[in-house]
Amino acid sequence: MFEKRPINPIRYTQQMKPDTVTPYAKAGVQRGFEAILSPLLQQAAMNSTSIINVAIDGTHGAQYQHVLARIIDVLEQEGHKTVLIGTNSFMKTSEDLRTFFEANITDNRAFGYFSDAKIADYFVLEAQDKIDNYKQQIQLPAQQITFIITFGPGAYWLGNGNYDITYFLDVSREYQQLEHKSHLLNFGFSWNRDVVEKYKICLFVEWPVLETYRKEVLDSIHYYVDMNEPECPKLTTVFTLRQMIADIAKSPMRVKPFFAPGIWGGQYLKKFAELPKEWANCAWSFEPIAPENSILLKYNDEIIEVPFLIVMHYEHPAILGNRIVGLFGDYFPIRFDYLDTIDGDSLSCQVHPKQEYIRETFNEFMAQQESYYIMENLENTSVFLGLTEQSTKEEFYNAVHHAQESGEPIQITDFVNQYEANKGDLFLIPTGTVHASGKNNLVLEISSTTWWFTFKIYDFLRKGMDGKPRPINIDHAFDNIDFDKKTAWVEDNLIPKPSLLQKQGINEEYVLGQREDLLFYVHRVHLHDTWEDHTNNEMVMYNLVEGEKVRIVSCADESIYVELQYAESYILPAMFSAYKIINIGNKPCKLVKAGVSKAWDVSLL
Repeated sequence: MFEKRPINPIRYTQQMKPDTVTPYAKAGVQRGFEAILSPLLQQAAMNSTSIINVAIDGTHGAQYQHVLARIIDVLEQEGHKTVLIGTNSFMKTSEDLRTFFEANITDNRAFGYFSDAKIADYFVLEAQDKIDNYKQQIQLPAQQITFIITFGPGAYWLGNGNYDITYFLDVSREYQQLEHKSHLLNFGFSWNRDVVEKYKICLFVEWPVLETYRKEVLDSIHYYVDMNEPECPKLTTVFTLRQMIADIAKSPMRVKPFFAPGIWGGQYLKKFAELPKEWANCAWSFEPIAPENSILLKYNDEIIEVPFLIVMHYEHPAILGNRIVGLFGDYFPIRFDYLDTIDGDSLSCQVHPKQEYIRETFNEFMAQQESYYIMENLENTSVFLGLTEQSTKEEFYNAVHHAQESGEPIQITDFVNQYEANKGDLFLIPTGTVHASGKNNLVLEISSTTWWFTFKIYDFLRKGMDGKPRPINIDHAFDNIDFDKKTAWVEDNLIPKPSLLQKQGINEEYVLGQREDLLFYVHRVHLHDTWEDHTNNEMVMYNLVEGEKVRIVSCADESIYVELQYAESYILPAMFSAYKIINIGNKPCKLVKAGVSKAWDVSLL
């Protein structure tokens, strides 16, 4: 059965001890609101002054009120006074934030410009001085301890770090996006147009600012709190969190898959992964798109969910290896994700921007290079790739414009090649290449991590699941289409045949696809019994595309292993070194293997 909540065990055999500077810290991971309260009560019992300053910082969307309500109840029952200060009291107004970030939000429905702002830019001028003055004016009762609790994103910064106890409440991007569909607005905003705008502002403004802030401040925080289950928070010290992350970075790891429906989505993933019956379909599964995924860590009997970005922040050298770090820093450069159109519909005809264009137009540092691996399909399926020999820029441009304006459909194959797609085929998609998956395919995308910059050229005049017209980006698209990538060139360059790389007994490794203009390579291992390999000091990714189950085992310590079932993906960190893959199913297996191409030497930092 496909595991939707893969657990990454902490293999360190001795008890992890919290650092000595965290007040009243306990070892390991604790659950429940009592764990959050315990340091506060101990501080009150030991306090020699009348004021205890507390910061409850964190990610936007975390349930601060759940935590505060319980803290206030218990502290007041213990006879203590509480004063609450929300960071939103010192923020710019929603209108001022929209004005400040206007160039980042833009008037495009889908695309913005990545912000380089800092957490201070969300706040009014001299906000730190103003909160300090406010605290000094608080009337303190005699013979009673007062807890002054500053809460909300930016709390640590707002108080200049002058706190006795500090917490960081965190949630995943997946959690935030689910909350966006109900009530959650963007940080500091009093209104949003729709869910599309919420995601766009998150992607181009909120996440770049707040996730950078989290990296900057986390080592100064005492307690990290996983709030992805608001009624059952999980607490650990940041020091312990770092120890846990360092431990998992030595072994194969798997992120928590992130599923989402879409207008063209199919039924294969919905059934296979046992997704909610009320979902109309499942279009995407991300595993991994590193910025979007979280990872589940298990220490003793407790599980804590952590954004994978934090793992990469602390352990990118161990995970990626020195050469890849030199190219991409702490950014995980490759993604695996599924596109499911089985019993669904074709994707839009689309193109992705080139490196210079994406950097100058959107402030995105990595171009969106892709490939389609056909993992499953029904009969007579296809992939659209490159332009027909007779296609011209003017005719194509006029045709898609006319379709959008008139509502009259066009025959897309007049302009774009349509190729038969079979299980196991790979189609390479450099930037500037027009492409789409046809209906009735399950595609494993093996691509550079960038995922948002899809310029839809023609979308069959469909509306989105919200009933609104889907964003079409004809002008962006035609600024990037390579009109020399036509039928003959495509067939010679983008539909490669497998090439045998090496054999081990009856097992084989094939090169499926690799180009100088793609930062990734795609290989496939055909496994009957056992395959031995080495990371060679660089991250490697695997997906079991055919077969039942395999075990990946460390050659240095055979007690360290993971098991992959069909369609699951694992990351092998650079420092994992020598390993073997053992077929533990009842039939031969095939695994897609991917990593950063040895030929890629372009630093995107």
